[in-house]
Amino acid sequence: MNAPLPTPVLPEVHPRPVPPEALAALQARFGSRLSTAAAVREQHGRDESAFTHVPPPAAVVFAESTADVADAVRLAARWRVPVIPFGVGSSLEGHLLAVQGGISLDVSRMNQVLAVQPEDLTATVQPGVTRKQLNEAVKHLGLFFPIDPGADASIGGMAATRASGTNAVRYGTMRENVLALEVVTARGEVIRTGTRARKSSAGYDLTRLFVGSEGTLGVITEITVRLYPLPEAISAAICSFPSVEAAVRTTIAIIQMGVPIARCELLDARTVRAVNAHSKLGLREEPMLLMEFHGSPTGVREQAELVQAIADEHGGQAFEWATTPEERTRLWTARHNAYFAGVQSRPGCRAITTDACVPISRLADNVLAAVAEADAAGIPYFMVGHVGDGNFHMGYLIDPDNAAERATAERLNHALVERALASGGTCTGEHGVGLHKMGFLRAEAGDGAIALMRAIKAALDPDDILNPGKILAG
Repeated sequence: MNAPLPTPVLPEVHPRPVPPEALAALQARFGSRLSTAAAVREQHGRDESAFTHVPPPAAVVFAESTADVADAVRLAARWRVPVIPFGVGSSLEGHLLAVQGGISLDVSRMNQVLAVQPEDLTATVQPGVTRKQLNEAVKHLGLFFPIDPGADASIGGMAATRASGTNAVRYGTMRENVLALEVVTARGEVIRTGTRARKSSAGYDLTRLFVGSEGTLGVITEITVRLYPLPEAISAAICSFPSVEAAVRTTIAIIQMGVPIARCELLDARTVRAVNAHSKLGLREEPMLLMEFHGSPTGVREQAELVQAIADEHGGQAFEWATTPEERTRLWTARHNAYFAGVQSRPGCRAITTDACVPISRLADNVLAAVAEADAAGIPYFMVGHVGDGNFHMGYLIDPDNAAERATAERLNHALVERALASGGTCTGEHGVGLHKMGFLRAEAGDGAIALMRAIKAALDPDDILNPGKILAG
């Protein structure tokens, strides 16, 4: 850690006025695809974060092509109007909030799978294509796209936030699975980065620069991603444990022994209870690991038997299999709905979430301390984790209008991140920085690295029109 952690607060909202002539130029170019209707603006001015009182953008542009995006950015740049890319609105850290006003650039209509190269195991898609849509388009070829953050997020949004999810322990994150991009720069210029080749030593790695930039350096308009053969055999299993510690230590043993597990998800007893209520399941309301194994029938069986033996050593019980697609879908749907199950367990609440990621050897210490602190504070919460890669989430459920509850949740989040950084981890494993983690990023990266990031931002976006007010604290 390079500096003390600040308590995250929403930056002051200072909307830049959008000149009438800018709106008139956008209206002339986009016609009915420019909306200033209050309902449309409000929809594009909120996400799943706990920030609830931010004015919406001045207008929404619905882009249907790269040319649309380039023209929208070029017109906005003429009057220095902020541009905030919008996919499906599922972000958790305030990425798409219009803290400096401007226009929301909705790319959800850019939803075409442009090309699939099955021999090369690649696909090129527009940013509005969702992960489920892509998988539907390639499954008849015996292929799939493994990055699975839970929500049916858009591929463009997943690239922008460097998303990962439940399969990352085996298949990696968006960073490893994006080969090439088409990007519209702050001047409205269209550039391409990377190729469909599996590796390159040509010049700076601009693809990796834009992946994870959260719309602050350019607007992504095409993405070429890796695909993988569908496994010959897939099996899921659940196992209950007497404590969170036993479940986490089982996970550590699985990873350290080199078992090629595809997914390893942790739910604490509170979360299992909420999932049961939400998804009408009858899971044992104890800490639980939900796992998945990919490979040949023999390999899957051997992996699962080894994991079951490891779980037995740590008090695991009620090890159950789910081998049919219907059974696996039911379990994973319930897991993906854990966030919504947690939120619905306290009607009217908002969730302040964290997604710290730590070296696997420090996972148990960090998870147990976070749970103990939340229990001591008495605040409602849920806990889930992609624990196979050291990533875990606490969701603190607060009344958004109760300042004391918000302060408690931020204090707990602060302590959790501070501990993760001291363990050699990161403040965000997959959600991104957005608004909420800007101070944490400074503590993690240090002033020198932040200064370099600022220099990159200034070089690519000198007028600060691309999603301003995000990632880099003032």
